[in-house]
Amino acid sequence: MAGKQRNALPIGDLLQNYRIEDVLGSGGFGITYMASEAVTERTVAIKEFLPSNIAVRDRDSRSVHPISEGDRQDYEWGLERFRQEAKVLITLEHRNIVPVLNYFEANGTGYLVMAYQDGKSLGALLKRDMTLSQAEIDDILLPIVDGVGAIHEAGFLHRDIKPDNIV
Repeated sequence: MAGKQRNALPIGDLLQNYRIEDVLGSGGFGITYMASEAVTERTVAIKEFLPSNIAVRDRDSRSVHPISEGDRQDYEWGLERFRQEAKVLITLEHRNIVPVLNYFEANGTGYLVMAYQDGKSLGALLKRDMTLSQAEIDDILLPIVDGVGAIHEAGFLHRDIKPDNIV
């Protein structure tokens, strides 16, 4: 997937103490990378705040900035919201929510470091099997509802629930 995201950080790039290994996905709010932590060598996922409708990566292949001066206020508001969300998520411990390990800012944007979750996404499962039994649906959706409830109780909305984001 790495070659398919032209706005992504270069593979092999060092971002604080994390080496970018691959691009896991991208959406309207940013890009998610698989990375390795330099000291521990553990695999992590890093979500970069890069809202594609108002921000771009600069020619240096690293810096992120608003597309125009008119987008600056929206970009700064979004980055502040991302920062506040990180503060809450780092303290949130729930068996159905991916643990958030760290937050930092670099390259003019924010980065959320999460535990890497290996496995198949619900999207891939649906593409392969096309249908699920009621028991399979319950096994998948009930824990998601529980986790989303915890996020809502913390005062946030998960803005990106979709089959490809459910592992």
